[in-house]
Amino acid sequence: MKERKNNKLRDFYVLWSTQSLSQLGSSMTAFALTLWLYEKTGSALGTAALRISSYAPYVLMSIFAGALTDRFNKKKTMLVCDTLAAMCTLAVFGLYRLDLLAVWHLYAINAFSGLMNTVQQPASEVTMTLIVPKEAYQKISGMNSLTRSVNSILHPLIATAVYAFLGLEAVFAVDLLTFVAAFVALACFIRIPERPRETKETMMELVKEGLGFLKKTPMVFSLILFMSGVNLIASAFDATLPAYVLPNPKGGDSVLGIVTSSAGIAMVIGSVLVSFMPKPKDRVRVVYVTMLISLGIENFILAFSREPVLWCAGQIVGWMLVPVMSANLDVILRNTIPLELQGRVYACRNTFQFFTIPIGLLFGGFMVDEVCEPFMVGQTGMWTTLFGSGKGSGAALMMGILGVAGVVHCLIFGRCLKKYHYEDK
Repeated sequence: MKERKNNKLRDFYVLWSTQSLSQLGSSMTAFALTLWLYEKTGSALGTAALRISSYAPYVLMSIFAGALTDRFNKKKTMLVCDTLAAMCTLAVFGLYRLDLLAVWHLYAINAFSGLMNTVQQPASEVTMTLIVPKEAYQKISGMNSLTRSVNSILHPLIATAVYAFLGLEAVFAVDLLTFVAAFVALACFIRIPERPRETKETMMELVKEGLGFLKKTPMVFSLILFMSGVNLIASAFDATLPAYVLPNPKGGDSVLGIVTSSAGIAMVIGSVLVSFMPKPKDRVRVVYVTMLISLGIENFILAFSREPVLWCAGQIVGWMLVPVMSANLDVILRNTIPLELQGRVYACRNTFQFFTIPIGLLFGGFMVDEVCEPFMVGQTGMWTTLFGSGKGSGAALMMGILGVAGVVHCLIFGRCLKKYHYEDK
């Protein structure tokens, strides 16, 4: 039994390390394209639309993607989706080399790439459950958070440096090389056990089963709705941050990279922390309390500060507890959702939990460009004391609005979630 568990963990380590490398390459490309797009448009809404185009199909189609995940071979699903996503990178690279790359190309290609991620992500979630022993769930959740953390640190720094000194072509090259490494590892060195599949059910019947499970499990559904509100505020913050840092006299491309990396440093600390934490007495409480602390502090620090070192401090405070929240939520889901339903339930979760991300990105970009920045033009007195003056002061005002929204959301939902209690059996 012990040898079997070790074999499963070896498969996880290979998959985790190579997929993490590929995610780093993809994140570098996304960040470099954000810089390129902001140079072209100078618009917070324009750069936010790049992520919106990726998330929109992900949200709209996720509920059906889980049914596909539960029907088909997990390894083949992941390989096909990763290959098609890599072809999207090749398409952008070709258009850029031919000097034909336009903003609408990025939106269209990102939408297709997001569609591939819609199918790949639930397949990856179920794969982790299949190859990892149950008692290692919290550990692997911490390691996955560590990956995201290191990625957050490295991708803006590496992408900014490579983009500045070698150009966008070099960023594409790194992305494609990391894809090849992950593809070969998954195809040749990882065995994913497949459970027997029932093929008589239609896709709509499988979707109804996923929705039915959420209806019968109000604790899980309430946590998902709570996180959808968190994602709304966090994605609006993501749309606001470039418009806050880039035009600031003390900001710019390199400072944006450093500020973004600070979130990754915080997540590394949080990931290490959660990997060694004892099991909490109530994982539900951990989820909403950590988000109250994060959303209640970060936005206010950025809104009222003028120094890059304080922006970095705000990011660290805001993101350090995210891995703790993520690991506890992940353990609740993996232990509560039956394995045979995980693909379709995770897909339904993706729709309900992440549909607010494109809305938040659109809302954040619109508020900065059309409401907050015009409002701050010509303001004096209290407004400039709190949020500064000139371009970027409207983004600071938006940070303050998001801080208030985050506190209110967590306090209201926290009262609703108090009736649920989850402790590992």
